[in-house]
Amino acid sequence: MNTLKTTLNSQGILKITLNRPDKLNSLNTELLSELTEVLDTAKTDAQTHSLILTGEGKAFCAGADIRRLAELDANSGYAFARMGQGIFRRLETLGKPSIAAVNGFCFGGGCELALSATLRFASPEARFAQPEVKLGVIPGFGGTQRLSRLVGKGRAMDLCLSARSLDAIEAYSWGLVNAVHEADTLLSAAENYLQQLGQWGPFALQCTMQAIDQGFDLTLEDALQLEALLFAQTAGTAEKQEGVNAFLEKRPAQFRKD
Repeated sequence: MNTLKTTLNSQGILKITLNRPDKLNSLNTELLSELTEVLDTAKTDAQTHSLILTGEGKAFCAGADIRRLAELDANSGYAFARMGQGIFRRLETLGKPSIAAVNGFCFGGGCELALSATLRFASPEARFAQPEVKLGVIPGFGGTQRLSRLVGKGRAMDLCLSARSLDAIEAYSWGLVNAVHEADTLLSAAENYLQQLGQWGPFALQCTMQAIDQGFDLTLEDALQLEALLFAQTAGTAEKQEGVNAFLEKRPAQFRKD
């Protein structure tokens, strides 16, 4: 059985479903390898505009495969962490918007995967946690870093030290989740959101995400310089010309997707 299922709809939205429901979609080597291949293909595929990640069954992803974790020592643990970090960074810097549609347990590496997506939508049944301390380790796929950047240092400390879980409403109040939708409308809500983004110029979307991602950790002066450089890049494109002309002519813009 493939550990991932993928479908690309007519709007260019690629749905990636983690497909190990009997293991709560835990992250094993095979799944991580397949995810790498899918992301690399999506990055260069002109037909793929955006992505949804979700899980089969009652979990989004319950974290790293514990059997894999049991095999690690200090050296292999470092390699494993850097591998996972690299894959999740691929998603984060793909240049195409992504939504983690969280439909259940979102623990450990699963939470770290969701944090790497552009946005997170959740059903009321979703629960989020970084419980690695229970196993005598810490988050290794970026959880300590992305979580603190997203919800603040104090809340990240709370979640990572206590190993407690958040429900969808608390996660939304923290800013960890961007929207909460009923389980039967979760995927359609994510699709509708990404379909709306599909009306805009893909290069402008890419540069917006790059400016926020890279600028967040810079000084304000350096971040403003980055913003100006990216603005200049967009200003010289046919995409910008079409957007401006469409506005002046009071018609919908027709942006090229290739």
